[in-house]
Amino acid sequence: MASSTLKRWLRPEVYPLFAAMGVALGICGMQLVRNISGNPEVRVTKENRAAGILDNFVEGEKYAEHRLRKFVRNKSPEIMPSVNSFFTDPK
Repeated sequence: MASSTLKRWLRPEVYPLFAAMGVALGICGMQLVRNISGNPEVRVTKENRAAGILDNFVEGEKYAEHRLRKFVRNKSPEIMPSVNSFFTDPK
């Protein structure tokens, strides 16, 4: 029974599915760790939970303005700007 299950799921056609699922799980895990370790609204320890609601805007701004957001802030919201301008801008 185990051999037939392995033959069914470990075929080369299924490798892209495993890769896509692995990437999706990796992204979910990364976001979970980021939220638990860096989000100012998430308090894991009992001492931090006892503090109640904190008005710490500096820490919240630091969490919200991460490196990726700073990188794409002044970029054009296009995937391929040169191709888009080639087809849309008249000469």
